[in-house]
Amino acid sequence: MSLPPKKSATIEDVAKLAGVSIATVSRAIRNPEKVAESTRKKVTNAIARTGYTANVMAQNLRMKRSKMVMVLTPSIADPNFPGVLIGLEKEAHARGYGVLIGNTEGAISLEENHMRFLATGVADGLVLLTGHLPVAGAPQDPVTQLPPLVAVGRPLETAETDFVGVDDVAASKMATEYLVSLGHRRIVFVGGGTGDVLSDLRHEGYRKGLAECAEELADWRIEGDGSSEGGRAAVERLFIKDTLPTAFFCFNDNTAIGVIAALRLRGFDVPRDFSVIGFDDIPFASNITPALTTIRQPRNKIGERAMAILLDGLEGQSTEKASERLHGDLVVRESCGPAGRK
Repeated sequence: MSLPPKKSATIEDVAKLAGVSIATVSRAIRNPEKVAESTRKKVTNAIARTGYTANVMAQNLRMKRSKMVMVLTPSIADPNFPGVLIGLEKEAHARGYGVLIGNTEGAISLEENHMRFLATGVADGLVLLTGHLPVAGAPQDPVTQLPPLVAVGRPLETAETDFVGVDDVAASKMATEYLVSLGHRRIVFVGGGTGDVLSDLRHEGYRKGLAECAEELADWRIEGDGSSEGGRAAVERLFIKDTLPTAFFCFNDNTAIGVIAALRLRGFDVPRDFSVIGFDDIPFASNITPALTTIRQPRNKIGERAMAILLDGLEGQSTEKASERLHGDLVVRESCGPAGRK
């Protein structure tokens, strides 16, 4: 004779064993951050003892939510991406959400593929690290076709959206003032190319830093492309001129690494002959010779705040557009020294 099938545990069983209401059990499962830790532990223990498994998919279908967020990035190889992703996932998981990653490699065709996927309702919200609304170049207005979104790192110039990033202007001003304090009066800003919003913001900070000096200092800008090769090329273009800088402020660390490599190839010592400062504090910055002085972005915190803002909006806790620019820290290492070159 076969045994009768074992009855599956219900949410009522969990609530009874934990000594809490059914609503509290549901809240502990879906929004654990809203439940006291002691209560959450009771519910967790009761779930383990009863073997209860919440049918999250069915719940989400009834609520017309996926409990997923898509992160659209131009490149998962970007050294800034892992730190931001850690923060995004930490906040998402704490609030019962999952994270999907869409890697575009800067290609419109890949953006289109991700947007078609997004149109199926697979994600409730979107985190943009691309610096533009998808799909770039599309004839229709993409804002009306997208779920709630937050831009990270690069503010969007074409739409009013939530944004979280480092305060590029204030941090760049601080970096420039540091070079000025070392006695440098010929400081060149190596940018990331015409129209690059981060390059322009950091150039604005550089100009403000120059303005703080009692002497009138020249605003000297030369373009790279954000890569180490672009940094090397910028140095070569400078060396065909009669006047050379004593210091380089590079809009990102990759550019600074290329500048240092080009200077050393020409037989110069950094920082004895030239000082070089970067921006971002990518993992490799502390491992080159000389170790790079740079601005450190609070990448984990940026990711956490971006996800919190997005989820607050999804859950109806906030309707106001948010713009948060977090403080960047000057990390002094070995690539800057007192001005000495004449």
